[in-house]
Amino acid sequence: MTVATLADVLQPALRGRYAVPGLVCLGWEDMRAYVDAAEAERAPVILQAGPGCRAHTPLPVLGEMLRHLAEAASVPVVVHLDHGTSLDECWAALEVGFTSLMFDGSSLPLQQNIQATAAVVDLARAAGASCEGEIGFVGYAGGIASAGTDPAEAARFALETGVDAVAVSIGNTHLQESPGPGLDLDLLRAIEAATTVPLVIHGGSGVPPQERAELSRTSRICKFNIGTELRMAFGAALRDVLNRDPARFDRIAILKETEVPVMQATREVIRTLGASGRYP
Repeated sequence: MTVATLADVLQPALRGRYAVPGLVCLGWEDMRAYVDAAEAERAPVILQAGPGCRAHTPLPVLGEMLRHLAEAASVPVVVHLDHGTSLDECWAALEVGFTSLMFDGSSLPLQQNIQATAAVVDLARAAGASCEGEIGFVGYAGGIASAGTDPAEAARFALETGVDAVAVSIGNTHLQESPGPGLDLDLLRAIEAATTVPLVIHGGSGVPPQERAELSRTSRICKFNIGTELRMAFGAALRDVLNRDPARFDRIAILKETEVPVMQATREVIRTLGASGRYP
């Protein structure tokens, strides 16, 4: 139980009626805090390197960091490329040790999205990795608006691509700093009626925790991506450290003090999704 693929952790979640957190990574301190939380909760986790993370740190470096943490863990840890934008980028991630790819073709016309995602699925399968795709479009708070997932298109997308999981747009939004009004449950049930694969919610920080808990138990949502609320926990911890002693300047000592607060916030996320205690 160390390095795992997306399918390795989502299929047990589907059977066991819980969800696995897709944790948005930005640096060493949060990565380490996430794995510490997973160990403490005896839960699987997905460490995600998104576009912002990749712009800050080269992909080969991220691969080494994430694989190092995953290989030392005693619970399943998925090394996941989030929002991959090309076949070349996905191939580069596999070459440096990623075990899971999320290809984002959500802005493409349906047929192009299917064709591009299917090519990434083939690439992932040949390397023993997993693939997540997106149908519909999940927008951004204060930015591009969402476009809801059409259940019939979701069914076709899942069937023709062979993805291990489908990210859907049902009222969720990236980068929300507080919980929104909740998800469109009627649309979720229609998508569930049309598909069989595990479903993924991007922008999970904007979903009220009580709804996350309920849907983890009662729906086919097996993965909630969580980033903003954990970045906020990091920011609050960092401000607290510096406010207590404005003269401090040693970055290692300062950043180390953010790890426990982020770990504690991550443990609460894991508990809410019902993932705690899944691995002895």
